[in-house]
Amino acid sequence: MNPVETGYKKVNGIQLYYEIYGSGKPLILIHGGGSSILYDFKEVITRLEGKFQLIGVDLQNHGRSEHRNIPETFEQDADDVAGLLKELNINKASFWGFSNGGSTVMQIGHRHPGIVEKLIVASAFYKKTE
Repeated sequence: MNPVETGYKKVNGIQLYYEIYGSGKPLILIHGGGSSILYDFKEVITRLEGKFQLIGVDLQNHGRSEHRNIPETFEQDADDVAGLLKELNINKASFWGFSNGGSTVMQIGHRHPGIVEKLIVASAFYKKTE
């Protein structure tokens, strides 16, 4: 399990860290609160890197990404992920979010539906609104 690429992209005023594994259709991995790419997705990457281009993102104030002094929200994280994909020239992808990352993925679907192929939400809270 070796990344094909690692790096930082300037998005919405901070440097976001990302790692890319494998090749194929892009599947974006969004970690849970207080976590990071490999902590939540090491096993997933090992099993799926031969089938997808897996892109792990360390969200603001997590892992290797920069901190900023604004409230951390799922909406802001969604905008950051969408901005990162634009910087990586990825127009459409599937998204897998775990725990708080699942809430971020739901916001990606709501705020940036044009970039979404499929959403996978694992262990996240949601509320039905009418």
